[in-house]
Amino acid sequence: MGDYIVRAISADGYVNAAAMSALEIVRRAAEIHHSTPTATAALGRGLTAASLMGNMQKVEEGSLTLQIRGGGPLGSMVCVSDGVGNVRGYVQNPQLPLMEKYPGKLDVGAAVGTDGMLTVIRDLQMKEPYVGSTALVSGEIAEDVTAYFAQSEQIPTACALGVLVERDLSVQAAGGYLFQLLPGAPDAVIDRLEAGIRQAGPVTGMLSRGMTPEEILLAVCPDMQMLETTPVAYRCYCSRKRVQGALVSLGRQELADIVRAGETVHVGCQFCDADYQFTPQEIAGLLETL
Repeated sequence: MGDYIVRAISADGYVNAAAMSALEIVRRAAEIHHSTPTATAALGRGLTAASLMGNMQKVEEGSLTLQIRGGGPLGSMVCVSDGVGNVRGYVQNPQLPLMEKYPGKLDVGAAVGTDGMLTVIRDLQMKEPYVGSTALVSGEIAEDVTAYFAQSEQIPTACALGVLVERDLSVQAAGGYLFQLLPGAPDAVIDRLEAGIRQAGPVTGMLSRGMTPEEILLAVCPDMQMLETTPVAYRCYCSRKRVQGALVSLGRQELADIVRAGETVHVGCQFCDADYQFTPQEIAGLLETL
């Protein structure tokens, strides 16, 4: 089975949760961006977080953009999810050299940095998008997402994200979870959830053992009741028509310069490996539309 998100709620109704497998999503991202292990791990965590958060919005035509700028050598990261959880993204420096805390443990926090902000843009198909920002806590992304929910949306949240990348650049496991407390949750529920998170251990370990999203949710909170399962994938919505619109926005003078140069223009998408080609004649046709 491919990647998917499973949503669940606790039997007492106080805990809302979602978990996902993201192996194929992260593999596709690494293939597109030719990223090194540290960059792949960081981008994979960002894609997983954005996918979970986008799915939890439950706005069919909406979208969610997760931006992270931490001042580290990785540069900025942008991940975009649609209303289902299909996701795309990129990092500014995918060729980042290997960074490890110790042998075998990638240092995503140092790569991302902590001198910056995490920003979430929610397009809920209303007049204006909702934009929330918080300062980065650790650069490890999961902790930063947890802090974002607590500070910007006042929702007690536990987020765990994991990507296992081998030295041969292959992605062996990827996924994560979000647990959120609903209003009125008593202290006993909070204590039980915290104990479950500690007992279950790091999500990367659970993923590497082949545990499914359902099994991960139950390992943390045994009384979770599964609600729905949604297939998700790495999906870019770029198109030739959209690129044409971007070229037109350059203006008459710049388009005329391109025509005079007499060379085919190549426009690549930041999010995927699509390469759109426009001949001088096609650019001249666009120029006539202005």
